[in-house]
Amino acid sequence: LFRWQKVLKQNRGKLEALNKASTAPKKKRRREIPEEVKNFILNERKFDPQLSKDKLSVLLKEDGVADLSASTVGRMLNDMKKLGLLPKLNKLSYYAKSDTFREKQQIKRKKLRSKGHEGGLVKADSIVRFTNGIKRYIVTAIDKENKFAFAYAYKNHSSDSATDFMKKFQSVAPLQLTHVQTDNGSEFAKHFEIYLEKNGIIHFHTYPRCPKMNTEIERFNRTLSDAFIKQNRHLLAYDINTFNQKLIDWLLWYNTRRPHWTLGLISPLQYIVSRLTTKESQMCWTDTNTLQTTTSVLF
Repeated sequence: LFRWQKVLKQNRGKLEALNKASTAPKKKRRREIPEEVKNFILNERKFDPQLSKDKLSVLLKEDGVADLSASTVGRMLNDMKKLGLLPKLNKLSYYAKSDTFREKQQIKRKKLRSKGHEGGLVKADSIVRFTNGIKRYIVTAIDKENKFAFAYAYKNHSSDSATDFMKKFQSVAPLQLTHVQTDNGSEFAKHFEIYLEKNGIIHFHTYPRCPKMNTEIERFNRTLSDAFIKQNRHLLAYDINTFNQKLIDWLLWYNTRRPHWTLGLISPLQYIVSRLTTKESQMCWTDTNTLQTTTSVLF
């Protein structure tokens, strides 16, 4: 009671002063790094500036310097960095055109997730294939609800290619594109994000190493690989234009003929038409008949 009275008196009778304060000690014990451990770390790091705490812990035990866990060594490394005993290593990128190294700047952007999203969502991904040392890329996309799918092959893995693919997808897909979900690949950054932002399309990202968030597109990739890519790998490597032409024919069959279990054993286009009103169905009839003509414009 006397302590409470003293506190109230010091704070001019404010009751908030009686709230529980921090019980941390005023003088905290500081971690001290033994001189022999410090010298050992500095000596080993001369050979490898990025030698990890786990390996340093093993070496310390082998040489009989100290029996320290990897976490303890890690804390010591952080302390030595703060004291300036260890150099700060910057990641450098090599630019071939100018033959120079420059510090790599990492721009952190807040990535949106589709958790809790309701409504139309298109999921996109890319497939990589090697044939006799030749590397090719197939960008794919599928609508989560009606399973309308599209794919196109490219010679490179740039964001320009992904942007070109999205333009083609919008020109042939009988749906309004408002939300797109991709993984964190570099092809779905820079120009791809600029294009989506200009067209008012929201871009969702999956969590790293979490393919279960893109189950629909992963399953389509498997179907595409088994039913088409395996039989046309030679064309993919040596005649990519012919490969894309044959791919469009296969996609026409996939979207207009192939029954899907999740749609009640009807094709994606049949499912889309079945959900339209009579007036909307008559308006879209011409578009569905000329789908093949529209896709031929891609070439």
